Amino acid sequence: MTFNELNLSKPLLNALADLGYTAPTTIQEKVLPVAMSGRDVCGIAQTGTGKTIAYLLPCLRQYQFLPAKTPQIIILVPTRELVVQVVETVRSLTTYMSVLTVGVYGGVNLKPQAAEVQAGADVLVATPGRLVDLLASGVLKTKNLRRFIIDEFDEMLNLGFRAQLTAILDLLPKKRQNLLFSATLTPDVEALMDLFFNDPVRVEAAPMGMPLESIEQGAYAVPNFYTKVNLLGLLMRSHADMNKVLVFVSTKELADQLFDELDPAFPDQVGLIHGNKAQNARFEAVERFKDGRFRLLIATDIVARGIDVAGVSHVVNFDLPEEVESYIHRIGRTGRAEQTGVAISFVRPADAEQQAAIEAFMSQPIPMLPLPETLVIVDQLTDAEQPQIRMKTLEPKLARVDQAQSAFQEKIEKNKKVNVRRDIAAEKWAKYGRPIKRSGKR
Repeated sequence: MTFNELNLSKPLLNALADLGYTAPTTIQEKVLPVAMSGRDVCGIAQTGTGKTIAYLLPCLRQYQFLPAKTPQIIILVPTRELVVQVVETVRSLTTYMSVLTVGVYGGVNLKPQAAEVQAGADVLVATPGRLVDLLASGVLKTKNLRRFIIDEFDEMLNLGFRAQLTAILDLLPKKRQNLLFSATLTPDVEALMDLFFNDPVRVEAAPMGMPLESIEQGAYAVPNFYTKVNLLGLLMRSHADMNKVLVFVSTKELADQLFDELDPAFPDQVGLIHGNKAQNARFEAVERFKDGRFRLLIATDIVARGIDVAGVSHVVNFDLPEEVESYIHRIGRTGRAEQTGVAISFVRPADAEQQAAIEAFMSQPIPMLPLPETLVIVDQLTDAEQPQIRMKTLEPKLARVDQAQSAFQEKIEKNKKVNVRRDIAAEKWAKYGRPIKRSGKR
């Protein structure tokens, strides 16, 4: 099937042709007729399956010009990076249409973004917190809203946006079409969907937990952080095809530490992105990674679904993720758009249980690869890897104090005095030999 068979308008077909897209992906083919019917949609699609275009095409196909420039379509995404990328996708699809698209996100001054929304927007792409700000302040008018899209719903709940999501859904007009997209259908997602959606049609591109067939997986058994650094450096030097490598670590501190280790060995080739980085620095790092100036980009899970970079050759799980679903999201950054990719994981002995959980979730094992013979294995451990010594805390026993040795001390003589009622007249008689009386006023 081609896009020409999906009842799309000529402007959309021309834009798709300019982008080089001829045939829809499975999720795009399944979602479009359901969404065009006006029913609420719950799309289950993994990263890399083309779900962004899947929900944009039906919404833009049914877009109608209105003189009032208030949003007809609102798209909610979890990260700032994803806001930018969805805005770029909307603008590329509306090259031959008169559609004004605005993106808003937190971490920057609200006033310029509020002014941009007030100036007019047909499509608004936002993060949850900033959308709540605009709705609560009255800047955003929703009387013309027709379609509300939530992308990466499960990730928003994982990031703690439940309160914001509930507030947004309460504030939006009740008469609207809802399109929800999630990589996994968790009980929390189902509960909110049942509460706010109107009998949504479930559309699933592939069974949950199944990685893309275009991704080759493998894992190395590595004992510690510094050996992982050596292995990553060795792979980078010995494999020229590792030209656009996305490396995932578990914490911001580890991301900084890994960058400090790799940057001297690969000067001006390593980028870093995590939640503590300034917004401009995050955007700059992603742009340099996109255009090839950075060969390797280190990231944390919070941006795992916010990086949509074409041509990622390898994904390296420097640390296995805590959530098994995150493994699928991570490796889905490669092998996109009918291309092949490679996903490599570094597994410590302590990660054996998590590796087993990931393999059970995927219903397939991760092949173990032999370590290179030239790899230098380091015994040195980081502070976080040092064995934790746990000592039992003993409560001190209080000595029994005899009555004779108690802390009570008898009062000295002057402190034994007690208050008594004084006879002032008797004291005056004793002192002066006569009563002393005040004379009356004349």
